Parts: sequence; C-alpha cells; structure tokens
Amino acid sequence: MAQALRPTHLLRGLLMAGAVLSSLTAAQADMKEIKAKGAMTVATEDDYAPFNFIVDGQPEGFHKELLEDLQAFAKKQGFEVKQEILPWTGLLASVSSGQYDMAFTGALVTDDRLRVFNFAPPFASAQHYYVKRKGDDSLSDIASLCGKTVGLQAGSALLARLPELKKMMADKNCEIGEVVEYQSYPEAYADLANGRLNYVINALISVNDLVKNRGDVFEKGIAVSGPGFAAWPIPKESPELLEFATAFMKEVRDNGRLAALQTKWFGEAFPNLPAEPIKDVTQFHTLAGLN
Repeated sequence: MAQALRPTHLLRGLLMAGAVLSSLTAAQADMKEIKAKGAMTVATEDDYAPFNFIVDGQPEGFHKELLEDLQAFAKKQGFEVKQEILPWTGLLASVSSGQYDMAFTGALVTDDRLRVFNFAPPFASAQHYYVKRKGDDSLSDIASLCGKTVGLQAGSALLARLPELKKMMADKNCEIGEVVEYQSYPEAYADLANGRLNYVINALISVNDLVKNRGDVFEKGIAVSGPGFAAWPIPKESPELLEFATAFMKEVRDNGRLAALQTKWFGEAFPNLPAEPIKDVTQFHTLAGLN
C-alpha cells in the first residue's frame, strides 16, 4: 500500500494538536460573567462557505442567518451577542484562551478537540464522502476505490478517520491506493479535475457545496466513513454556556428554523442528528459508530 505526502502547512486540523492545548487558561467566561457584562462574543470564520464567508465585505452563509436567531434568543435573556470575524488560523486557540466565548462556525467534532472543548448539539452532518470527476463511471462502490489515488487536505479532521475507509476496503479484500495531502481543498479539486487524482474525500456539506457550484465538473460519490458532526466548540470551563447553546438549538429545531437553513445552505436537512451536547471521546465514538 503506497502513501505519499506532499509538503504542506498544516491548516485546519493540526492547529488543535498543540497550540490550543498549550494556550488553555481559566479565562473563559460562563453565563454569570456574560450576563454581568451584558454581552457574549462569538468568533466566526471569513472563508468557509457555506458556513461563513464574505461577500462584498459583508458576512454571508448559514451562520450569518442563524446569528440573527441567536441574538434574538440572547436578547430575551438580557444580553447581546457580538460577532468577531477572523481567519480560521488560531480561531479555536483564541476561544480556548478566553478571547471569545464560543466558536460559531462549522467545526468538526474530533477526539483532540474534545479534550479542550465540549460541543453544542450538532447542526450538520460531517460524514465523509468521496468526490469524482463527473461522468467517471469507473468509480461507484467501495471496491472500485481500491488502489486508486485519493486527495485530502493535510491536517484535516478527515485524515483521522481514513482508517474507516481502509477497513471498508479490507472487507472487500483490497487496499487503499496512494494518499496525497494538499495545503487546501481547491488544490486537490484542481488535481482531480485534471486527472492527477482519482477521487477526493471531504465532509458532506463541503461536497454538496462543491457539486452545487461545480456540478459540470464534479460528482458526489458515496459515504466513506460512519457518521460525523459539525458543531460549535465551547470551552469545558463554561458549562452554563453549553446549556444556553443547547437550549438555543432546541428552539431552532422545534420551530423549524434549523431545518429551513440546513436545506437552504447545505442542500438537505438532518433530522436525526444528536439533540444533546457532545462532551467526551467515548460519547463521540458511540455516536459515530467508532467503537
């Protein structure tokens, strides 16, 4: 089984492995402090469509719309919600160190992150799917992926669950082919389009967004992992804030707002996501079928 690594800067996933763990302090604010100062601050990204992105200098996306609901929910409890928009690099470390109260973005639940954060009830599936060139009939089921060259983003949360695909292939009596890591997904998709890769693995929402915007070039394949979850990371030192976020999620689930925004921005609703926060690795593994 061949596996090749391209030189990269580790972006989304590995940022949590060292910086966050080393920067954790007791500076996080819980609801008593938030209500006393009259505001909580959420950190959102600036370049992660369809979750958070910028159009003509203004925020857009799923979280832009849901932020309005969060602000109304908080107002009923006597405080404001302020938004700070910043690049992904360092965002979770800034939340863990108390610069922001929570990350209001499309973060994937992972083992490493659960050592620092609890996660609010998930708002989207992050199950992993493969993408192929449109019209490539040579790829269909798991067996057809065996021995083929696959691309992923270096340091992404998806790499940690690649063993699931390897096991699926082992059950078909075959092995994964060359694994190529990229600095960014646009680079991987470019290599897929020009034939240097056979397929690319990404989370469901990103795959749906890619096919929505570039369906003339790319086509969605099948799931290559068990369930995964996108949710808001909240420092473990803020249990009351986690309760607040859980109550907010219940409200937008019950009134249909969450399903409407999921359909609009993600291409489908997810009625069967966990309704409780995810607090530890054991719970996550049970929900994701990793036990």
